[in-house]
Amino acid sequence: MPTPMLESTPSPEAGKRLRAERLRVGLSTRDVQKLSQKIAQEKGGNQDYCISHAWLTEVENGKFTPSIYKLYSLSLIYKTTYLKIVGFFGINILDAPEEQRLVGLPDTRLIGSNLELVGQTIVLPVDLRKNVELARTHLVSRMVETWGEFPVGLLQQLNLRHRLCGYVGLEDYTLYPHIRPGSFVEIDDRQNKIKQGSWQNEFDRPIYFVELRGSYACSWCELNGNQLILIPSPQSRVQVRHVRYPREGDIVGRVTAVTMRIADVEGNPK
Repeated sequence: MPTPMLESTPSPEAGKRLRAERLRVGLSTRDVQKLSQKIAQEKGGNQDYCISHAWLTEVENGKFTPSIYKLYSLSLIYKTTYLKIVGFFGINILDAPEEQRLVGLPDTRLIGSNLELVGQTIVLPVDLRKNVELARTHLVSRMVETWGEFPVGLLQQLNLRHRLCGYVGLEDYTLYPHIRPGSFVEIDDRQNKIKQGSWQNEFDRPIYFVELRGSYACSWCELNGNQLILIPSPQSRVQVRHVRYPREGDIVGRVTAVTMRIADVEGNPK
């Protein structure tokens, strides 16, 4: 015999927040019932979208957790996002791209673009300062005048809410091909001391984001007394740089993630 499905678990706090949303739009529970019936009709008569006024009262009292269909109806009726409504019940869908890492597949697979949620956005700069040169490397927080919402796209794996973000200039080939010009990097500013040691290969070597006088750099680093040495990759043909530490150069933090293109996309729609 199959295990019977339980109704749901109590959610008192979520119920209070749902009631607040209903009151915000000035609806009674019977109003919600009528509107949900219209949604069900538009969905081919699917009664899963219907919400009775008595059942809604129970939900607002914290006795039940609605199904995904009823939550969807409530988001439409209350003129708010589905993400906000499910967030009342402790589910942050925007964490999904990052939390995909919690469940790794053993084999290499073609996954496609399912990690990017439809309509998902993050806050990114929309107006660059007039004197910013995209050819140079910058700390993103100092590049912008205003911030706006952008589709996640390539940046969805960066933890921009809790880390700094750096931009590698279009003419900065210091760590090419490991970090290509035009890349965005995630920076952990808690790791702002150069880690000494020997590395098995260049991929294990820590990369640092460095603030210089009037500019930034993204490179491997060594510290020799008061000399900060910025070391490029051998393939880049960029010269090693020496600056006085910390007067002329200081460590912003360690680069912990990078998002970059490795080739131009052919036939990209304009």
